[in-house]
Amino acid sequence: MRISRLLIAATAVAAACSQAKPEPPEIIPQPAEITVNDGSFKVAGASFTIGENVPAEALKAIGAFRDNLETVTGTKTGDKAGFSFLLNENLGPEAYALKVTPEGATVEAADFNGFFYAIQSIKQMLPVEIYGNAPAKAAWSLPCVDIMDSPRFAYRGLLMDCCRHFFPVEEVKKVLDLMSIHKMNRLHWHLTEDQGWRIEIKKYPKLTEIGAYRDGTQIFRRKETDGQRYGGFYTQDELRDVVAYAAERGITIIPEVDLPGHMVAALASYPELGCTGGPYEVAQHWGVKPDVLCVGKEETFTFLEDVLTEVMDIFPSEYINIGGDECPKVRWKECPLCQARIKKLGLKDKDGFSKEHYLQNYVTARIQKFLNDHGRKIIGWDEILEGDLAEGATVMSWRGTKGGIKAVEKGFDVVMSPNVYLYIDWYQTKERDKEPYRIGHYLPVDSTYRYEPAAGMPENGEEHILGVQANLWSEFLKTSEDFEYQLLPRMSAASEIQWCAADNKDYDRFRKSLDHMVRIYDKLGFVYCKALWGKIGLPGHEIPARSQEELDTLDFNKVPFMEE
Repeated sequence: MRISRLLIAATAVAAACSQAKPEPPEIIPQPAEITVNDGSFKVAGASFTIGENVPAEALKAIGAFRDNLETVTGTKTGDKAGFSFLLNENLGPEAYALKVTPEGATVEAADFNGFFYAIQSIKQMLPVEIYGNAPAKAAWSLPCVDIMDSPRFAYRGLLMDCCRHFFPVEEVKKVLDLMSIHKMNRLHWHLTEDQGWRIEIKKYPKLTEIGAYRDGTQIFRRKETDGQRYGGFYTQDELRDVVAYAAERGITIIPEVDLPGHMVAALASYPELGCTGGPYEVAQHWGVKPDVLCVGKEETFTFLEDVLTEVMDIFPSEYINIGGDECPKVRWKECPLCQARIKKLGLKDKDGFSKEHYLQNYVTARIQKFLNDHGRKIIGWDEILEGDLAEGATVMSWRGTKGGIKAVEKGFDVVMSPNVYLYIDWYQTKERDKEPYRIGHYLPVDSTYRYEPAAGMPENGEEHILGVQANLWSEFLKTSEDFEYQLLPRMSAASEIQWCAADNKDYDRFRKSLDHMVRIYDKLGFVYCKALWGKIGLPGHEIPARSQEELDTLDFNKVPFMEE
């Protein structure tokens, strides 16, 4: 009797185990709704069926996926049941529905991005060999799932700074590839700075002849520079090529022409645009410079409008970022032309802001009108809130979250980009003596992941949040390896802030999915920080991380910067 009861119990346990739901696939960012069912769909040799009125750009993406699948499986598309791509105009922007059964997979979407993102989710559910370009032996099947997915925010951005250090077109395209995997859709391209002007402007050739190069670069945080000539720029043909490449991946490029500050490279090229007339030289050190555009001269506005006209011709984006951050007013206070402009406008000190702050508001409003007249909108850093801001501007909150909250309270739309969570040029571990030299501060993956954009917002404030952006500044990123190391894996964390509803985020689930994502990084040849996997440092220089017990006793404030 005892043996019989044991057999019955064992049989019941085995039956329960066999009926357990399979684990959900490891997709980043996590889909809004996902149900895992029994079974799988074998994709090698599967047919591709496309319904009526599927957007033309989606047809290209579907075709590329089909070709990719044929290559890696070593099997041509056949007649057996397979993939179906159908237009469903009832779905929202960028949303998709995916149903996988043993008989095939059906994708429905209302627009190109929806179809494109469905393909990204499908690829993440397949063996990582799908990211290769050669036949591979693998379990070429998809789990049976039902997915309904759509993004939380319409603007899901990444800033790439190519001014402090210049990155070739090939690296920009690699970043765009990563963005597409993570369903990001806005590349904020920082193209003008004190340390280098990176965009060809045909009407002002000296901007790249002179402004794109500097005669030295600051060494760590020291006063001296390396004395080596450094620079580069993108031709307009190269920029258009990148814009097209991005569009094929559902990404809009938003160019930034930072004004009226951060313009020393432009002043070095055309010194007559400054308050003092120079001489100026392209900056070799980081930090905020006192020399800015002279906005008492009409020639300055002619220059800005000419530059922005060429920028708009290259970049079709609805938004143009005009910066507006870190603009010292010392030159304006001393400049008779700027003071004359202030007097003519009747600007006064008020509400805690100087009349020179209101002069910058005048510049912002004037450029905003020019861009509005050409069918574009402005985004600027949260300093544009200082003083009066014209209706219709969008604020990018970088100095923490207060700027975004203040902007929403005043009725402006915002992109949340607070440095304390989303400045991914910061150190990724407490062990700064072991990591490559960086700008400072500490921002681990989990801190980025746990950021909640709506926190602290007034009631219904989320309606004014266009989206979220991670920023990667390049003062201390000299190579493409440096850039990728800082970007990954925090880019994956940022993508879930941007895509997932607050109640659909779970760090433990994300951390498990990240193990799969880094296999994709490896397959594609990307460099990434391996601190979560027990090692620190760039490839070839990786060393074991300290134990948590050691870290608990570490005085973070006394860890030295690595300068050797």
